[in-house]
Amino acid sequence: MMLILFAAGAFLAINLLSLMIAGWRIWPRLGPQPRTTYRPPVSIVVPLCGREEFSRETLESAFRLDWPNYEILFCVADAKDAVIPLVEDVRRRHPGIPAAILVGDDRISANPKLNNCVKGWTAAAHEWVVLADSNVLMPADYLIRLMAAWRSDSGLICSTPLGSRPNGFWAEVECAFLNAHQARWQYAGEALGFGFAQGKSMLWRKSMLDANGGIQALAAEIAEDAAATKLVRSLGLKVHLVSAPFDQPLGTRTFREVWARQCRWARLRRVTFPQFFAPEVLAGIVPPLLMSAIAAVAAGHSLPAIAALVVTAAYLPEFLLVHRKNWHLSRWSLAAMLTRDLLLPIIWIRSWLAGSADWRGNRMSIGSQESRLEPGELQSLVGTL
Repeated sequence: MMLILFAAGAFLAINLLSLMIAGWRIWPRLGPQPRTTYRPPVSIVVPLCGREEFSRETLESAFRLDWPNYEILFCVADAKDAVIPLVEDVRRRHPGIPAAILVGDDRISANPKLNNCVKGWTAAAHEWVVLADSNVLMPADYLIRLMAAWRSDSGLICSTPLGSRPNGFWAEVECAFLNAHQARWQYAGEALGFGFAQGKSMLWRKSMLDANGGIQALAAEIAEDAAATKLVRSLGLKVHLVSAPFDQPLGTRTFREVWARQCRWARLRRVTFPQFFAPEVLAGIVPPLLMSAIAAVAAGHSLPAIAALVVTAAYLPEFLLVHRKNWHLSRWSLAAMLTRDLLLPIIWIRSWLAGSADWRGNRMSIGSQESRLEPGELQSLVGTL
């Protein structure tokens, strides 16, 4: 019985340690920006597909960056896409920023987002290139943060998405997944030397990637960020993260959307990094809660009291992290965190089952060794995930 209690305590201690590392590593949201005197020209490649709730706002944000010289290349696969008139309208409102709309589809992979980015990468005029998803809300210091994170051993700079402005309970759950769970573990891992790429915002040196297969090299995996991670590591370089993650406004989310997205991401992690994905089943409150409950029943202690103690030990530090970093908090946050943690082992189990997952309206088949989109469904994914 003591062994069970020790294991439960170890899980809670690991949870606390990861929160402490993330708290040390991540700068507060809306805090002071990092300093960088190196401000070279930058090309920003933004793949687009369809209009979304915050499309105008995220597009506008790309034209308001505190940077002396940059261009924006909007990539659209379909000439009839409804987002094109919106991009043209926003571009007319900011004539001082070089911007272009590139239309076409280069089928280099089963990843439509990557296919959509090829023409932007080819057209990029500058050495430094950012691949940015269309639902990233870029702050004025977007490029400052990305460039300031570059180090002598960097091969790629990324940012995790920071969930903000949720509308409804399931959007709150999405926030709980993105912020104090996924962002926390990713920053903690990077601080310990295990940096993983995230496709939301990726800063590349164009010459480096072109010398190692070009953007086509990112087709080596079904997820371009997994391919990027492996490529950078193969060169003896590291993936580093920005000082603080960039906002992704969520708006309304349904259970079906959250479930499909989390299952898809879990399957992709399982296929691309199985050795790191396997222990994920031990994350969250379920393992220490079950172990503590077993020990409490065996010892004749109060089960509600033990459960309350475990919940406090697990979520109080998480609340402190979220509060100190100025991330989203609401009266629904605790319920959202609990719901997230109850879903985690179910999603983990589901990820090991072969089959298809929904990916932005497409059915994506993810097997044990390879992944693909079903025929006729390649063109509409662009990364607004």
